Amino acid sequence: MRLGPGDVVALFNGQDGEWVAEVVTAGKRAGELRCDRQSAPQRMPPDVWLIFAPIKKARTDFIVEKAAEMGAARILPVQTDFTNSERIRRDRLQAHAVEAAEQCGGTYVPEVAELERLDRMLDTWPEGRQLMFCDEALAGEAAGLAGLDRGAPWAILIGPEGGFSETERARLHAAPFARPVSLGPRVLRADTAAVAALTLWQTALGDW
Repeated sequence: MRLGPGDVVALFNGQDGEWVAEVVTAGKRAGELRCDRQSAPQRMPPDVWLIFAPIKKARTDFIVEKAAEMGAARILPVQTDFTNSERIRRDRLQAHAVEAAEQCGGTYVPEVAELERLDRMLDTWPEGRQLMFCDEALAGEAAGLAGLDRGAPWAILIGPEGGFSETERARLHAAPFARPVSLGPRVLRADTAAVAALTLWQTALGDW
């Protein structure tokens, strides 16, 4: 923010990779930059969404930041039966995703969607996208991702602090596109579960 004419900065727009740019003019409200050369190619994440129930503010921020760092293509907050937070500020969460990409040298920023009810999302689930349903009731069982093909569209669903309701769990277990999985022998906090689930998916089916 203290750059002046002649200084150099790295830019990215999520489509054209990273570019080295020189500051031409700099003012309090506006400035002009000149792109000189591409310094890194565009790096796109695998086609995986992170769906999660918002929790306390700082921990929701953490989930969004880590999802952006770990290669989620979209971030979708959902309202479940036991969700503690009924409102979010999408613009603030989107800014956290941008900041995470900047700090990690990324060239892609995932979209943070508006809060949506889980049942409505499931009603309009896109054909061909599979859902990794992280069910805390399966703690201690095998993860359940062996033998699946890489490259297919996926989404990861993390529940709220109070877990999924029995109605939600029954619907998810019955959904043909959902694959219930375990995140290990212990029940994890929601923010920890998001990182664990992304790590598990990226290792088994992503670009790690």
